Formats: sequence, structure tokens, C-alpha cells
Amino acid sequence: MKFILGSGSPRRLELLAQLGLTPDDVRPPDIDETPLKAELPRPYCARMAVEKVRAVKADPDDLVLCADTTVALGRRILGKPGDAGEAAEFLLAMSGRRHRVITAVAVRRGDRVWEKDVVTQVRMKAISDLELNFYLQTGEWRGKAGGYGIQGPAQAFIPWISGSFSAVVGLPLAETAGLLQAAGYPLFKEAP
Repeated sequence: MKFILGSGSPRRLELLAQLGLTPDDVRPPDIDETPLKAELPRPYCARMAVEKVRAVKADPDDLVLCADTTVALGRRILGKPGDAGEAAEFLLAMSGRRHRVITAVAVRRGDRVWEKDVVTQVRMKAISDLELNFYLQTGEWRGKAGGYGIQGPAQAFIPWISGSFSAVVGLPLAETAGLLQAAGYPLFKEAP
């Protein structure tokens, strides 16, 4: 059985390493990530993870893991900003407010798919113009849902979370371990 990570995220590779896992292969899927009309954030995120895991080419006995992280401000989905202006818009919308970070994980082996989504509440402090401009100049907002990564400089803007820190980074480790075990992956092996 090969273990295939269906993601190009370096953060997900780092998180898997914390479980002692190194994928045999990395195959990021290419799917349309456009939300459906009136689609809510949590169902959208779960749909993305499942569509991604089904899009990865693999042998029937291989195990494929994919994930999707979405930032939700109320019913609004804040995806990956296209430019610094959109990143600023997202950050200002979350400034001084709580939002949700949803990460859905999907594991596939053969035709069977296991999926779990994790919702973490996050509070962002009120961000000054100076802080916003500094953060935008770092470029850290690129490729990140909601325009920020909690593991980088934006951590200075997050005084409080309720839920899974690793899920906000991009992969909820407890739930991922459970899904891998459910799919028959020998995650915790005894030392020889």
C-alpha cells in the first residue's frame, strides 16, 4: 500500500511529519474550487476534500489523503485571495471579530472514502493600518484561505482560538490519525 498525499501544501507535509508520516508520493489534484451558488462554508469544505480525494489517480490498494481549509465569516467563504487588495479586504473584515476555520479531511482506499471536518473558532484582534500593511508586505497571505496563516506572522493577530490549532494550519492531526486508522493504515507501529 502506497500512502499518497493529494496536496501541494508544505504545511500539510510538516503536519504529517509530526505523526511520523512521509508520503510515498505527492499528487496535488486539479479541480474547480468554485463554491456552488448559496453553498455554505462547511458543506463546501467537505465537498472540496471529497472531490480532491476522488480526483487523485491511485491504485486500488493505495491510500490517498486530501484536505481543504476554508475560512468562514458568517455564511461567507473567504478563499485564497487573488491579490494583496483582496487579502486586505479579508483581513479587515475579520479584524476585531470571530470567524471559523473549517478543515475537511478525506481519505480514500479503493472506492471507499472517509471524511471528517473540523470547525475551529478564531478571534482576530483589531488590526491597525500599520499592522495590515506590514503583514501584506510579508507576502504570507498568498495561497492561504482567508489571507492568513496562523503559523506565521499573523499569529500576532490571533489572541484566542477554540478548537484544533493544527486544523487552522491545514490538517487536524487527531482526526487525520483516526481516518488513516479507519482506512487500515498502520499508523502507530511498535518499535522493533
